[in-house]
Amino acid sequence: MNKNILGIDWGTSNRRAYLIAPSGACLAEHEDGQGMLAVGSRDQFGASLAGVLDAMRLPAETPVIMSGMVGSASGWQEVDYLDASVPLEQLPRHLAAITDAAWSGRAHIVPGYVYRNGASADVMRGEETQLLGAIALGQRNGWIVLPGTHSKWVLLRDGVIQSFATYMTGELFAMLSKGGTLSSMMNGDTSDAAGFAAGLTQAARNEPLSNSLFRVRAGVVSRSAPAQQAAATVSGLLIGAEFAAAARAAEGQGITVIGSPALAARYALAAENFGLHCKVLDPHAVYCTAISQFIKA
Repeated sequence: MNKNILGIDWGTSNRRAYLIAPSGACLAEHEDGQGMLAVGSRDQFGASLAGVLDAMRLPAETPVIMSGMVGSASGWQEVDYLDASVPLEQLPRHLAAITDAAWSGRAHIVPGYVYRNGASADVMRGEETQLLGAIALGQRNGWIVLPGTHSKWVLLRDGVIQSFATYMTGELFAMLSKGGTLSSMMNGDTSDAAGFAAGLTQAARNEPLSNSLFRVRAGVVSRSAPAQQAAATVSGLLIGAEFAAAARAAEGQGITVIGSPALAARYALAAENFGLHCKVLDPHAVYCTAISQFIKA
């Protein structure tokens, strides 16, 4: 394939589109709130995709590669997961063609991955595309951390997933902020350094998370801790819980974080707190590099 491709990271709440040239250069971008939930019914995805092409003033025949929740059971078309043993560089061979006749031959979905460990399983959709980009940028081995609504800790060996684990960090923070006993205290700045450090310190003690979270409230109502630090402390507790669970396996190797500047900065602080070297990759550059791999395939 030797033409521009529109890559779309189509998540639950948001959608980001990038027009990528064969050289890997990003020629145009578009972002909106038309994630899977906003589109609604399955038969509306085609019209929604057409809206992206119109907004970016792209010809109708532009090839489209989509990743994320668009391939889930609640998305446009469910695409089976690949087993973790399939090398990430083989993703271009496993694209699922959209069966909608209007998009036949023009639009494809990247499959997610499933990792099985005995009777347990973990899954990802969307992160596999970022991992492909990281590999193309030379990150073929070691721990990759993809923070977000559902944070992933992925171990790579020569471009193959050895294991991964998901932590509902972002989702839990959002739920605690919107309702429950902590919600009225969660209006402060999550980047508050003292509050975030306090949360990390508590998490490092491996105490029960539910108890640590309640003690944030207890600290505020007893006037033992400032209310404006509560949100940052909760953020530190939740991110710290990830590190408390996963950091031991990364000792001596460090981690590579693919995340937005603000979120990556918090994970870098957490890594320092847990004695891990941390390298940060820009998610925009990683994703554009990933889409360029589909052009080369």
